[in-house]
Amino acid sequence: MQTKDPVLMQKILEFVNEYYKENGESPSLRVIADGVGSNRNSVRNYLLTMNERGVLSYDGRQIRTEAMDKVNFNCASAGIVGSVSCGLPEFAEQYIDEFVQLPVSIFGTDEKYILNANGDSMKNAGIDDGDYVVVRKTDSPQEGDIVVALVDGATTTLKRYYYDEDAHMTRLHPENKKYKDILTGDCVIQGVAEFVIKALR
Repeated sequence: MQTKDPVLMQKILEFVNEYYKENGESPSLRVIADGVGSNRNSVRNYLLTMNERGVLSYDGRQIRTEAMDKVNFNCASAGIVGSVSCGLPEFAEQYIDEFVQLPVSIFGTDEKYILNANGDSMKNAGIDDGDYVVVRKTDSPQEGDIVVALVDGATTTLKRYYYDEDAHMTRLHPENKKYKDILTGDCVIQGVAEFVIKALR
């Protein structure tokens, strides 16, 4: 058997894996050849050798690698729908700026949307100004959940939810001592915050 260049072998493996991540399918011989600067016959011979050595699986048509088997394309679409106040309540922009894909293995399958946090009233809960908050759509929060709440039919805010049994009102609690609780009898819960996406600075 003709000796194979280990550098080219690794180059082919890396190309195949990257192509699969970007396209969701294994590349053709022509695509690989163009990608690694070789020709189809040479690439085919390399793939057969790599199959024999257990580097990858190649049946003459499809290529499978260990890295391919770990790629998860199972994602759910979530719209980024504007901003929500983490200070005093303010109007929320109720339009979708763009859709992004959230991996189901991390974020789950429930319907979600994403809001951009404004202000600092939730900083002690780990939500800072400019963070993206992943919100599960629901109108039934649990005590202590961080919720997106529509207050008085006009303003939207992000606060921790409690129900005041004595006053029969919703209490929206900020996680910053410089802000006071919002006590309201007109509150519609638009979702429960479940994840925060932020840049580490």
